Amino acid sequence: MEITSNKSRRDFLKKSAIGAAGTAVLGGWGNPRVLGANDRIRVAILGSGGRARGVGNIFTQSPDCEIVAICDVYQPNLEEGMKLATKDGKSYLDYREVLDRKDIDAVLIGSPDHWHKQMMIDAVRAGKDAYLEKPIIHSIPEGAEMVRAVEETKRVVQTGTQQRSWDHYILGKQLVESGKLGKVIYVHTYWYQNLVRYRAAASQVDISKLDWKRWLGSAPDQPFDWLKFRFWRHYRDFAGGILTDLLTHWIDVIQWYLGEPAPKSVSTMAQRYILKEWDWPDAVTASMEFPGDFMVTFTGAYHASIGDGGIEFRGTQATLIIDREHMAVYSEGQKWIPNSTFPPTEIFVRSEHDGTIDHVKNFLECVRSRKTPTAPVQVGFEAARTGWLANIALDRGKRIEFDARNNKIS
Repeated sequence: MEITSNKSRRDFLKKSAIGAAGTAVLGGWGNPRVLGANDRIRVAILGSGGRARGVGNIFTQSPDCEIVAICDVYQPNLEEGMKLATKDGKSYLDYREVLDRKDIDAVLIGSPDHWHKQMMIDAVRAGKDAYLEKPIIHSIPEGAEMVRAVEETKRVVQTGTQQRSWDHYILGKQLVESGKLGKVIYVHTYWYQNLVRYRAAASQVDISKLDWKRWLGSAPDQPFDWLKFRFWRHYRDFAGGILTDLLTHWIDVIQWYLGEPAPKSVSTMAQRYILKEWDWPDAVTASMEFPGDFMVTFTGAYHASIGDGGIEFRGTQATLIIDREHMAVYSEGQKWIPNSTFPPTEIFVRSEHDGTIDHVKNFLECVRSRKTPTAPVQVGFEAARTGWLANIALDRGKRIEFDARNNKIS
C-alpha cells in the first residue's frame, strides 16, 4: 500500500471516523441538566495552568460548547483562565463549588497529578463528564478506584492521551493490525526535553497570590518552594517524573497498537545528573517485556531537546517510525539509499494538525451521544500504570514482575 497525498489518507481513514449528534440525557448521581440538540455544552476548567488553557482554547473553538467557570488556587492562572470564559463566567477558588452548579455539564481537569483522582471522582459523582489530563493517577491503587467511579456513574471521561484521536496514529494502528510489519518483537521509544534551560528562565512565584495549602491538598504539609510549584512533575509528592509525564503518551500508543495493556516485567536505570534538586531523575532508561512476546525500551533525558520524542516499531517485515509530526514505514529487503541509514520510504504521512483538536471534538461528541470516547478512563489508567511500574522498578533497584490479572507486583 502506498499513501501519497492527504486526500488518499483521509479516504483511508474515513471508514474509522466516528460521528455523533442528537439529544442526550446526562444521567448520573448529580441530577445534571438535560441537553437538547441545540444546547451548548457548558464546561468548567479545574486547574487553569498552561496545558489546561491550551486545551481549553480548543474547547472554545467548538460552536457546541462554552466555558462558564474557571477554578484555580493561583491568582495569575485564574486570571489567564478567565480570558477563555464567557462574559458571565465565574471564577472559583474551591472546585467543589463548581461541581455544585447544576448548569455545568463537563469539566476539564488540568490540575497537578496528585489532584487528579479526587477531582475526577468528585466530578463524576456530581453528574459531570470529564476531560482529564494525563497521567490520570498518582499511584497505581488510585486507578481501580477511578475506573469503578466512572463505571458506577456512567459518566463520559476522556483521558488526555490524544494520539488515539490523531489521524496518522490511527493509520499507524491500522497498518500494524494489517500485518504490514510482520511480527513486531522490539519497540523503542524516546523523549528528550531541555528543562535546564527552562529552569534558568522560570520566573519566581508571587506567593501572596497563591493558596499553597489548597494547592498541596492531599500531599504532605511542607513549606512553600517555588521550584516544587513550577516543576511539580518532578517531585514525588505531586507526580511521577519523566516515566509518567512523558512515557505515558508513548506507552499508550504501544499498548494500543499491540493489544497488550500491561507489561509482565520491568527494569529501570536512572539518575539525577544535572537537576539534582528534583526527586525524580533527569536521565532514564527503562526496559519492559510484554506477554505478546515483544520488548519495549524507553530512553529519556531533560538536559537536551534535539530529536524530541517518538516511537519505532520494528517488525520482521517492516519498521514503522512515528511521532507527532509524521509517520514512515520502511520495508525489509529493499536496497538501501547511498549515504543513508534507511532504505527508501514506502509510506510517508505528515500530520495535518494537533490531534488534541480531534480528541476534544471526540469528547464533546460523546458528551452528547453517551458513547465511549477514544481514550476512556481504563486505557488512561493502563498507560499511566506502566509508567508507575517503571518507577517502582527504579525504587526497588531490580527487575520487577507484574501480574496484571491479579494486580500483583513481585
